Amino acid sequence: MSPAPPPPSPGNLRRTNPAFDPLRALFPGEAVGGVVLIACAIVALVWANGPWSATYFALLQVPLRIGMTLPVLHWINDLVMAVFFLVVGLEIKREFVAGELNDPRRAALPIAGALGGMIVPALIYAALNHGGAGAHGWGIPMATDIAFSLGVLALLGDRVPRGITVFLATLAIADDLGAVCVIAIFYTAQLNLGALAVAAGIVLLLAVLAQRKVMRLSVYLAAAPFLWFFMHASGVHATIAGVLLGFVMPLGKAGDPDFSDSPLETLEHALKPWVTWLIMPLFALANAGVALSGMTFASLTEPVALGIALGLFFGKPVGIVGLSWLLVRAGWAKLPRGADWAHMVGVGMIAGIGFTVALFVASLSFRGGDGLEPLAKIGILTASTASALAGGLFLSRVLGRTARRGGAELDTGGRGSGH
Repeated sequence: MSPAPPPPSPGNLRRTNPAFDPLRALFPGEAVGGVVLIACAIVALVWANGPWSATYFALLQVPLRIGMTLPVLHWINDLVMAVFFLVVGLEIKREFVAGELNDPRRAALPIAGALGGMIVPALIYAALNHGGAGAHGWGIPMATDIAFSLGVLALLGDRVPRGITVFLATLAIADDLGAVCVIAIFYTAQLNLGALAVAAGIVLLLAVLAQRKVMRLSVYLAAAPFLWFFMHASGVHATIAGVLLGFVMPLGKAGDPDFSDSPLETLEHALKPWVTWLIMPLFALANAGVALSGMTFASLTEPVALGIALGLFFGKPVGIVGLSWLLVRAGWAKLPRGADWAHMVGVGMIAGIGFTVALFVASLSFRGGDGLEPLAKIGILTASTASALAGGLFLSRVLGRTARRGGAELDTGGRGSGH
């Protein structure tokens, strides 16, 4: 069965937040997220290596008290990014309830692609870092940045088959779910079981309320600060609180009159512009800055940087296309509508854009000031840039060849009909 169109998105159900209309006019469509992130990453790199570099790093370490005192960078990565992961949780639940992941036949291919695209990069990284100081960073090259990757597809225009766009979006969402599991299980500090039990109790209570069709968004939002606090105190990374809150948010059935007014759709609609225009750019500004002094081309050959770069640039397309091919070959799935294997290779290359979640996992992996985090960032930025350029150019040539072939077929058909 070919993939069906995704369910209505909040942006199609109602007018988007007018506060962001001037920015949307400058950067229309899906390309917006990628453009903003690129700009902030460049600003961070220039700032971190310019005459005001000391100010950049000092600002990130300024202590800020919000109930507890933590550095600014900690608040951005633990509290602000919890909102980003809340939107991730909302998207994952919507896809499982009313989207591509709701139908096992349609979901099989992107889930397999996401799985292959996580396993192969992790294995490449682990092979290069086994027994070394950077061995714990194996989760870094597993991530696909949905904003960047869909932005590259959007820049290629209407030539991209809709099936390919749906496949990449669904793959990235399944990839996000995998990343959440990896963060929760493998990047968790020492557990405080008491705090974890309270957090679990809050999630269970909200799940019961959702099951009983309590549809007041304010009820769930009122519990959010408590869930974040106890998750932070438990030792599990605090951003998981956002994902869990998204999972329990009530959602009506697609086609129902109240679908667009359900708490999940309402909250996702309200938060997405803030995530696109503020949260992700702020995260990129705070995390993409890496001091390049002392860095040389040889730095990319260090095991951490090389493992990430090879994992993202080569491991992603090999894993995605390889496992997808096995499923199609076995007859358990079909290629997306309008796509062939050349399209799939291009999409696999574009999925090597890690960036946001990859930087986030790098910050969790290397907190000891051992000099490995800058190497990880270099690997992420290099591989993401190379994947965007190579994948975009490759897929553009494939689309051009497909268009020419289609035109030739039309010409041949026209001549044949005239005889």
